[in-house]
Parts: sequence; C-alpha cells; structure tokens
Amino acid sequence: MPEVDERILVESKDAEGITESEVSNNAGRLLNVNMLLDTVKDKETRWNKNIRIDDWQEKAFVSGDVDVSVYGRVVEEKQIYTKSSDDEGGENIEKEESVEEIEISKVGNNASRETESRNETISKTVDKVESINSVDDFHKRPSVKPEGVDEGYYSISEDKKKADNFLKLKLESEEILRKEALDRLASDNFKKGHKLFYYPEIVEPDQDIEIFFNRSFSTLKFEPDVIIMGAFNDWKWKSFAINLSKTQLNGDWWSCKVYVPREAYKIDFVFYNGNDVYENNDEQDFCITVEGGMDGFDFENFLLEEKRKEQEEVMRRKAERERQVEEQRRIEAEIVESEADRAQAKEEVAKRRGMLQELLKDAVTSFVNVWHIEPTEFGANDRVRLYYNRSSGPLSHAKEIWVHGGHNHWKDGRSIVSKLIKSESKDGDWCCADVVVPDQAVVLDWVFADGPPGQAVVYDNNHLQDFHAIVPKSIPGELYWVEEEQQIYKNLQAERRLREEALRAKAEKTVRLKEETKERTLKTFLLSQKHIIYTDPIDVHAGSTVTVFYNPANTVLKGKSEIWLRCSFNRWTHRMGLLPPQKMIPIENGSHLKATVKVPLDAYMMDFVFSEREDGGIFDNKNGMDYHVPVFGGVVKEPPMHIVHIAVEMAPIAKVGGLGDVVTSLSRAVQDMNHNVDIILPKYDCLKHSNVKDLQFHKSYFWGGTEIKVWTGKVEGVSVYFLEPQNGLFWVGCIYGRANDGERFGFFCHAALEFLLQSGFHPDIIHCHDWSSAPVAWLFKEHYMHYGLSKARVVFTIHNLEFGANLIRKAMEFSDKATTVSPTYTQEVSGNSAVAPYLFKFHGILNGIDPDIWDPYNDKFLPVPYTSENVVEGKRAAKEALQERLGLEKSDLPLVGIITRLTHQKGIHLIKHAIWRTLERSGQVVLLGSAPDPRIQNDFLSLANQLHSSHGHRANLCLTYDEPLSHLIYAGADFILVPSIFEPCGLTQLTAMRYGSIPVVRKTGGLYDTVFDVDHDLERAQACGLEPNGFNFDGADGAGVDYALNRAISAWYDGREWFDSLCKRVMEQDWSWNRPALDYLELYHSARK
Repeated sequence: MPEVDERILVESKDAEGITESEVSNNAGRLLNVNMLLDTVKDKETRWNKNIRIDDWQEKAFVSGDVDVSVYGRVVEEKQIYTKSSDDEGGENIEKEESVEEIEISKVGNNASRETESRNETISKTVDKVESINSVDDFHKRPSVKPEGVDEGYYSISEDKKKADNFLKLKLESEEILRKEALDRLASDNFKKGHKLFYYPEIVEPDQDIEIFFNRSFSTLKFEPDVIIMGAFNDWKWKSFAINLSKTQLNGDWWSCKVYVPREAYKIDFVFYNGNDVYENNDEQDFCITVEGGMDGFDFENFLLEEKRKEQEEVMRRKAERERQVEEQRRIEAEIVESEADRAQAKEEVAKRRGMLQELLKDAVTSFVNVWHIEPTEFGANDRVRLYYNRSSGPLSHAKEIWVHGGHNHWKDGRSIVSKLIKSESKDGDWCCADVVVPDQAVVLDWVFADGPPGQAVVYDNNHLQDFHAIVPKSIPGELYWVEEEQQIYKNLQAERRLREEALRAKAEKTVRLKEETKERTLKTFLLSQKHIIYTDPIDVHAGSTVTVFYNPANTVLKGKSEIWLRCSFNRWTHRMGLLPPQKMIPIENGSHLKATVKVPLDAYMMDFVFSEREDGGIFDNKNGMDYHVPVFGGVVKEPPMHIVHIAVEMAPIAKVGGLGDVVTSLSRAVQDMNHNVDIILPKYDCLKHSNVKDLQFHKSYFWGGTEIKVWTGKVEGVSVYFLEPQNGLFWVGCIYGRANDGERFGFFCHAALEFLLQSGFHPDIIHCHDWSSAPVAWLFKEHYMHYGLSKARVVFTIHNLEFGANLIRKAMEFSDKATTVSPTYTQEVSGNSAVAPYLFKFHGILNGIDPDIWDPYNDKFLPVPYTSENVVEGKRAAKEALQERLGLEKSDLPLVGIITRLTHQKGIHLIKHAIWRTLERSGQVVLLGSAPDPRIQNDFLSLANQLHSSHGHRANLCLTYDEPLSHLIYAGADFILVPSIFEPCGLTQLTAMRYGSIPVVRKTGGLYDTVFDVDHDLERAQACGLEPNGFNFDGADGAGVDYALNRAISAWYDGREWFDSLCKRVMEQDWSWNRPALDYLELYHSARK
C-alpha cells in the first residue's frame, strides 16, 4: 500500500482521538468566551487541504467554507493539521495552538440585556454548529479508496453524501443566524424610530446587501407600493430602481436586495411610491458608506479612465464612419471617372477611325516612278521590300538614302529606320530596303532622307505630305475598333490612377510635413523657457508623474533661500484646486531646483507660479502671465475661446498692407487650435468677392439713425461678418485715402460693437488693430461692457506706430493687453508717449507667414516642387527658370533678390548700393517692386535703363508687382536682401527662408528677432531654440551693407556644400503662425485672468 500523506483541517483545540462530544465541548468553549454571540460579526473560515498519494500520482482536494455570523460578531479559528500513516497502523498527530480572533462590534447599550429565551435559542444554534463541525471534520478525512486500500477509508460516494449534508446544514445555520440578526436589528431600529437599516452592517464592495425600510415612519405609510431609487458615489454611478417587498419582521419593514459594485464608496437613495410621493430623509437623501473599496479620488480617476475609453471608442467609431464615407465617396468618384474614361476612349476611337479614313483616301500601294512595295499583298509583322526611285525627288544626288517610318499616322512615333541599297533587279536609279511591318499597322507612314535620324539634312517628304501606304491585309474590322477602345480605356484608367496616387501621396506628405513642423515648433516653444522652467519629460501626458525644474537665478527670486512651487491644472480651474505648496529641492551640478507633480487624467494644462515662502512673499508669475505647460492625452480638452477680430483689412479680400495678412493668418492659426474665431469687416464696394465663399445676407439692424445690413461668408475658412451701413461710408471705391477716414472707421467700430450686442454674442476676446479700429477699446470699456458684453476682454495690436498716434494712445489706455509685431520693435517704441505709460501690459509677438500660400512643395509657379530634402535641385531649377524669364545669363553665379516697396523706410539708398556691390562681386541681382512716390519710381527707372545697358546679362529691375515672379525670385535667389531703416516685423525675410533663400538684413525690429548671423549670433539663436540662419549688419550706410553682403557672397563662392546645408537648415525652421498663435493664446488667457 502506498504511503499516504494527508493534512486535515479541523476546528478543534485537540485533534487526537476526536469524538463528537469533544467537538461539541470545544465549540461550547468558544461560545462561552463570547457571552454575547448576538454581537459577533460575519467572517469566513477557509481551508484547503491537499492529499497526495505517491504511487498513483493522484491528488485529492477538499475545501469548504463555514460562515459563522451571529449578530455582527466574528469568530475565527486557526487551522490544526493532522498527519497519519497507515503503514504504522497508528496516528501521529501534530498539534498547533488554536488562535481565536474575536472582533466585537458596537451594537448599543441593550446588547448586555439579552433574555433567557434567547440563550435557549443560542444553545440550539450551537448544537447545529457543532453538528456541522463534526460532519465537516469527518468530511475532511481522505476519501480516495483504491483497490486494496485499508477499509478505514471511506468511499468517494459516501464522502460526497457527507459533503452535501455539510453544505445543507451550513446554509441552514447561516439562515438561522441571519434571521436572528435581522430580528434584533429590526427590533432595535423600530424602538429608536429609525426609518431604515441594512444587512450586513459593514457594507463592502462587490456584494449583495439587504436594505430594510419602515414604511410606517415615512411619508409612504399609506402607499401600497414602495420603490427604492438610487445610485452610487454621490449619484454619479450606476443608477437603480427596485421594488421593495413586505417582510415578516415585526413592524412595517419592507426590504430589497441591492448589489454594491466594486467601484462604490457610497450608496445614495430615496424611496417613493412610483409616482409623486417621496421619502428623501428631509431632503438630505439616504446614504450608506461602503468600506474597503475606492475613495472619492480613486473613483474620479476611475470615471476619467472610463471617459477616456468612451472617447477612444467614439473616436474609433467616428474614424470608421469617416472611412466608410470616404470609401463611398471614392467608389462614387471612381464610377464617375470611369464613365469619363469610357467616354474619352469612345471619342478617341472615333477620332482615330476618322483619321484612318482620311489616310486611306490618300494611301496607295505604289506611286508610279517614285516608290512601290513588294509583295503587293502584305499584313502586320510581314517583311516587305520598299523600293524608291532616288531620281524622282530632292535626294537624287544624296550619297545615302534612308527611310524614316512609322504607322497609323505616326501613332507611336518613328518605328522604322533602314538604309536603302541599290536595287540589282530593277533598271534605273532604284534603291530598296527590307522592313518589317509594325504590329497593328493599317497605314505605313514614312519619308526618305540623306542620313539616319539626327544626321539627315535633306528630306523627301512628298511635299510636306509624307508618304503613306495601305497595309492591305490589316484593314481593321469592327472587332478591331472594339478592342482598340477597350485598350484606350484601360490606358486612360491606368494613367488616371497614377496621377491620383501621385496627388494623394503629395497631399499626405504635405500634411505630414506640416504636422512634423508643428511638433518641432511646440517642442521649441516648451524649451524656449528652459533657462527658467522645464519638465521631464518635456511632453507631459495626463496620468503621469513629471518633474518640474526651475531656475530662480533668472527670475525675481534670485538669491532666495527657499523656493516653493504652487501648481494647479487647466488654467487654475481644475476640480482639485490649487495643490499644496511644495518646497523645491536642488539638483546636483546645476542651479535648477526640482519638484515632482502627479498629473491627473483630466488635465490639459499645467499651471505654475513660484514663491519665496510657503505662505507667499515675493512671487514669480512671469510678469502676470504665469507659467503654463500643455498636457497631452487628457480626457478633458481645453474649452474653446471665442475671439472676435474687429478690423478694416483682411487678406486677400481687402488688403493694403501687412495688417490684412495678420488678421487672416492669425485667425486661421488660432481656429486650427480648436478655438472659435469671427472677423467683423466693413463691406467695401471694392471687396474681392471672388475670394468670399457662401456670401449671403444675414440680418439688418439700426444704429445712429442708419440701417446697417450684415452679410456673412467664409474667407480662407474663417467666418466673416460684413457690415454695410446704408449711409454710403464704404461705397467709395477704396479702403483708405478719403478725407473722412477717421469718421468712417469710427462709425464702423461703434457699429461692430452694436452688432455684437444686438446679436447676443458674448466673446471672450475682442481683438482690434491699429488706429483704424482703436476706438473699439474705449467704446467697449465706457459703454458696451455695461450694456451686456461684460465677459469680453480687449486686446489691441499696433502694426505701425507711424499713423494715428493719438488714437493708439487712447486704445493702449483702455485695452486689457496690448501687443506689437516683434519683441525688438516693442523696445524700439517703448519711449513713445503713446505706449510708455503702459509697458506693463505691452508685449511683442512676431508675425508669421501663411505656409499654405508660401509652400515650395505645392507652388504652382515653380518648375520643380521641393522641400528641404531636395532644396538644392529645386532651387537650381528655379534659378534657371528665373534667369530665362528675365533674360539673364544662364550661369552658376550668386543671385541676390530684392522684393520690396520702394520707400525710404525700406532703405532705398542701401538697395542701390547693394545692387552695385553684387555686380562688383560677379553676382546677379533681381529687384521686384514699385514706389508710391513718382520721384522714387522715376529714379529707379533710370537705374534700370542704366543696368540694362551695362549689365543686362546680370541685372534686371522689374518696377511693378508680379505675384508669380515673386514666388520665382524667392525660390531662385540665393540671397534675399532686406536693408530696412525700420521694420516692425517684416515678412520678406521669413518667406525667403521658407524657400531656402538666405536673408541678408539690417538689425532692426523683427529683422533682428528672426535673422541670426552665422558668424556672431550662435548663443542668441540657441536661446530661442534655433540655429543661425543668415547675415545681418548694423548702421545705415554702404559700409554696413558691404559687411554683410560680402560675407554672404564669399560664403557662396568658398563653401558650396556648407552653403547648401544652410539653405536646408533655414527651410526647416518654422516661421509660420504656429508659434505666434501659441503666444497669442497665452496672451488671451492672461487677459481673461
């Protein structure tokens, strides 16, 4: 017999010689320890024993659960393991001490006053429990009985019967104990006048509980139906409604079971009659605390994670719907295109049939004394001999005779080339050549010449008619034309699909390049403040933990002994509020301090300020802007702002200068960042209506005794409201230039605010521009913010301080934030009386260029599209096209381009000097531009004539404006010169870099902020997250221009490989509105604080 190892778990103090009476005594001892069994909690005693029989490698597992629960008190006994050996015929029992764990719950003062009758009931219950224990003990012994095993083992069937009896008794015991507990709870709560109780008394997640409601104590005491209506976690999770049933408990107790989900930390509920009578605990609702599960914060994160999953599913479904719509659109378009291809194939076949008929009229099989073919009957792919009488035409004295031939009206070009030799079989001056008739040839076409292709000089082409011969055996029948149509159709489809694939690939690459540029720009934006603050990782994701690094040495907190981080999320509006101040600790080998922050799942922005003490003191809040770092992947997105631009210019429909470009491009860029943007513009009679999409009448309103009609439309994808006062102020054929411009635009500003008010608009930001819409600032603050537009904040931008200084001064006073178009220009005008008092709210933000308009990869005016990957090839092709168009010498020389208005502001004396200096350095120069001053225009006309006479092959001045030519100059030039005396921002140098041309500029305004000298500005460029990208100079004389221009041209001559890499570098820098839009959004949010 194999050795049997067994572990037997019994609920007893002593396992040796166990008898039923001993088990009973043991249970009685445990009960005597707890005189108040009616206060014992529910707790499970679990066991698991493993019986291993080595010889047969079989395992028997027996497990059971006993849940002894009396009035909420828990009795738990440790396990005693018994090992027996049949070989020794005896029992060797190892005993372990029994550990009793007793938890007494609070049940009230009446727990000690139990009656004698209850003791009698308890005694009966104990008997039941002990009986269960005896059965359970017996049940736990080995039950495997192989043949030949000692009769001391019980059969499996007998053991199963015992197990069934055990479970039955266990359930009966539990029910008895439950009933006792419910009777007690019902009695106690009824005496106290409580409306409800629940069982078990300790509620945990993932279990069923019973809720008991005393109808007689409530507003529902006369109602026949009682329903519980509730949810979990402050009514945020999984609502339920369950009918209650009348119980057998003493008192008017009704009950139902409720499942408590794993996510619950609280149950909220009320009772009602199914109609309009409620019991809601005096409007406080009922609630039960759930213990041992989530807390409120964990549940909020759980909800956010669920929301994230829901959003992902919504996005997945949306993407699938879009894919299906796109697929359906593609199928429909394919059907239309296929039908068009079929129609074109039919048309082409009809055309060929007609041409063939015409050819057959002229085609013959021979021409007397000129040519003939043998044999006279032949077909496609046959070898024939062509005879020619050389004396019959202009080749009579030619040393050689060649045939150049094709077929079917030269359909496939030249397909027959052969040298003729003198014929031995014919008299006279005949020569011949053997040729193979091309496949599908119906008519042969040829001429004779005195040499092979490329070398022939004299031809006999039948007086410009060519020679034609019928292929007698190949006259096509109807089947041929059917097959021909099908082949043409297939070819058209293949060609179209290739075109479509090329266009699709190009569009996808364009999108990818734009996204990559945006990503680089955002990273540059985040790193631009690295000398003060940055995070690790740089890209902060919701739900992650990040380290914040701060360098007080570069702030107002320099030298402070302590630095405290104050942080929140979502622009200080997050549900968690402001996090507790956190003292930052130094990092090794650096001046930065650090602190760790847990980013919640519903964050879209991190917000920081820093202080010298925990309780405040001096703050670094970035001059009122605060520090912000975007958070990616959050389940909550930043709510969109509503921005309204009130302006008098907008490109391309009403553009005079850079203001119009800014209004359009900034609006598009901010709209692309998921904000809502509208533009209000006068409806000039000179608008370029062709650039307005869906223009339609919107409404009329009255202000100032005048009817104002409002029109709506889309310009470059942005919503525009056009105001047309019926007093004719904007029916004058121009934007500027009238004596009453101040009156016209003042009326417009007032009318625009009135439109917002009467239309019920409540924008977050009203953005006005230059002197022409400056009145918006004070009209809003003095009037309209008190009439109902109180939500808005006013932002004012100065594009050029040269005009309307008084109006600008007043707008600066009343605006919440003010900007100009570059940081350096901000400094240059800081002493101006119009802005000096308001520097605390005055910010410099660079303009950008529109990357869709200025895109060398999709520019229809360029011969070869290019990106930074093929910039050298693209610019070479553009330079050759530019040289050809302007009549310049086609040679590899440095080419300087100048695109400008010819005014004193643009440094016209420096432009003239640069032209001559470039020519002295053997370069080429191209100028495109005109002068509003006739004297300057005439001066440059004289210069153009002089250069045409002396350097016509290397210089060309185009004194007008030519949009296609400007694109070609940006692409074909090696350098773009911008020597402005002052330049608030400047777009020319930005466009030049977009096309891989190197800017040569004077250090002023936006030119200084965007062009970093390759020899001197490495550190300044790196501080902006950039690399050097051009050449610049100080001063306003010829020496300054020479210093920059000479270095630029020398670099081109001396290091072409380095120069080409510089072109690639500047192309990869982002000078679009991506970065300015981020800066403006920060400004808008700051204005709203």
